[in-house]
Amino acid sequence: MASSCCGVKKQKLNNSMPSICNGNLQAGHSSYHKNGYSVVLPEMCYFCFDVLHSHLHNYDPPRPVPPFTNEAYPLFVTWKLGRERRLRGCIGTFSPTSLHSGLREYAVTSAVKDSRFEPITKEEFPKLHCSVSLLTHFEDAMDYLDWELGSHGIRIEFINEKGHKKTATYLPEVAVEQGWDRVQTIDSLLRKGGFKGPITPEVRKSIRLTRYRSEKITIAYSDYVAQKQNGNA
Repeated sequence: MASSCCGVKKQKLNNSMPSICNGNLQAGHSSYHKNGYSVVLPEMCYFCFDVLHSHLHNYDPPRPVPPFTNEAYPLFVTWKLGRERRLRGCIGTFSPTSLHSGLREYAVTSAVKDSRFEPITKEEFPKLHCSVSLLTHFEDAMDYLDWELGSHGIRIEFINEKGHKKTATYLPEVAVEQGWDRVQTIDSLLRKGGFKGPITPEVRKSIRLTRYRSEKITIAYSDYVAQKQNGNA
């Protein structure tokens, strides 16, 4: 199942459930190197654009084998709109998922099934930016403050005021983009996860926190078009 990982429209994940989240090749490119090669590649974003374009226009999805590894990773796909990079959808999964099928699924799910937003339209497509995030280096934290702003994404598990177990997550960039400190991030994440009671020091201390790294690449629609043109040249 899927999770959400970004801020709440201007503020904003789950373990084995789909999650919600955010990414620019020039200004936000980081890549995961395994056995000497980079796993996170622009072609992953190009593929997501292809998949979403096919969905919006009711075409058959792209059939060629994508030109990147099909290894399994936890992953998120994020769509942002326009020059201001307004969040339009971000969903992914913490379960290791084959990249070919995972990106095909979440390219569409994040665009049209993020409950915080209306589905992305054909008219918006030329204004989009796509980010792919692969999640790595999961570690159990000692407490709710045992993580670094800008370096770690965090996933929390907590018991809500009705005694139900809940989870929520933010990718590493969210807190920095929102200008939050660690306590503000935790409090926002509790609210995002549905905690409605008073947030006390005791509530924060009861949290089980997992920290992780995210390797991300972002591509604009203009880069996608240029790649298509070069490929057809």
